[in-house]
Amino acid sequence: MTVASVDPGAADVRPPIWAATAIIDGRPTDRVRFTADDSGRITAVELGVGPQTGDRRLGTVIPGMGNAHSHAFHRLLRGRTHADGGDFWQWREAMYAAAASLDPEHYGRVARAVFGEMLVCGWTAVGEFHYVHHQADGTPYPTAHAMELAVAGAAADVGIRLTLLDTAYLASGLGPAGGPAAPLLTEQLAFGDGDASGWLARWHRLRDALSGSVGVTGLVTLGAALHSVRAVPLDAMRTILAGLPDDVPLHVHLSEQPQENLDTLAKTGRTPTGVLAALGALAPRISLVHATHLTDADVTAIGRSGATVVMCPTTEADLGDGIGPARRLADAGARIAVGSDQNAVVDPLLELRGLEAGERLASGRRGRFSPAELLAAGTDNGYRSLGLGRHTLDVGDPLDLVEVSTSSLRTTGADPAQLALVATASDVERVVVGGRLVAEGGRLLATSRESTPEQLLAVALAELAASTETPRTATSSPTPDHPSQEMQP
Repeated sequence: MTVASVDPGAADVRPPIWAATAIIDGRPTDRVRFTADDSGRITAVELGVGPQTGDRRLGTVIPGMGNAHSHAFHRLLRGRTHADGGDFWQWREAMYAAAASLDPEHYGRVARAVFGEMLVCGWTAVGEFHYVHHQADGTPYPTAHAMELAVAGAAADVGIRLTLLDTAYLASGLGPAGGPAAPLLTEQLAFGDGDASGWLARWHRLRDALSGSVGVTGLVTLGAALHSVRAVPLDAMRTILAGLPDDVPLHVHLSEQPQENLDTLAKTGRTPTGVLAALGALAPRISLVHATHLTDADVTAIGRSGATVVMCPTTEADLGDGIGPARRLADAGARIAVGSDQNAVVDPLLELRGLEAGERLASGRRGRFSPAELLAAGTDNGYRSLGLGRHTLDVGDPLDLVEVSTSSLRTTGADPAQLALVATASDVERVVVGGRLVAEGGRLLATSRESTPEQLLAVALAELAASTETPRTATSSPTPDHPSQEMQP
């Protein structure tokens, strides 16, 4: 559901693009010429041809990559939560402090910097799993949807595709068997909407507010998310599933921590996957984020449904979550996509390498995913997860490209088909979204503000520090009477 459009101005130039080599369906194809229409979708693909006068000439290109799971504001914690060790709980307290420091103006600046970093690193689309909706006490901002409009405006400003996954977050945990869900903690009040009807009403108003208000044509899409089985009670999930249009991409955190499985079994007699299956939520439109701790029955159910599973290897490693059964899920029929999640690392190629590395570590075998499968996880599967449709560089697909150097210290001598296993974001030279050149050599070309993500971030952090103390690592842990409160960020 694409909902946003404005006149993109003079930067909206879409000459045909000629690539010396394009990786199409995982195979290097030489001398490829792409033509796009005014919406930035491919109208012609010519193979084995030379460039023409006026063409934009690129070297080796891959499809632009889709970041299927991001929390942009978590970037504030990068490099600030490692020194004291600790566990997920300690990190979570720092995350809450970061959320509490933001208002729409500051969130917009942080998101602009993070989305800019994504773009120059090769992410051409991002799914922002967004739950910081309101003021710290849970009351709405005077300007309706101020936080959501700030995030959408940030993406439009830098020129990245955004699927805004507006998130229902209604409880702090499942609560005891036979009892109600646990209410939101004080530090979670900004995330809530009271109940499912409140969230649905705000989501529909947001759809209307976004329409025609922000973004370059076709760049902003409104999606939805259930934060987790733990944070959205069963009756609320049922109401939300009935109230959302069928074409809306829907995401949910799933089984990131073993405790979630134990609590859900105690409350419902089912695993989190089983709960979603019983609700009829397992379907091709749903994306299950993490899916780390699954039973064999869970894997089978997810595979049969045709759902997408979004793995976030750098975050799962950073938080010590574990290694999910990606290969088994793919073999069962699930699509596998990747995301940057907490943005401690913003590098799509490292996420793909981490996906394969985790499989190798867990299995003791190499080549668990072929290079073509890895590239599909980062491109086509990511775009499908975000409700953006097919992305294989075929006619009708968006003309989103990433030019990757084949002559760096990392890539010299590599088979172009295997670039996903050797290149990093440092090898990204130019980025095209919708046929428009939006980044080159680490510089943003579409934004009206500072031209590098570093500059954007420096401004955002300086202004945030001036308004409130920058969040630092927290040292508190959960009290013993709350050993299994909501465990996902």
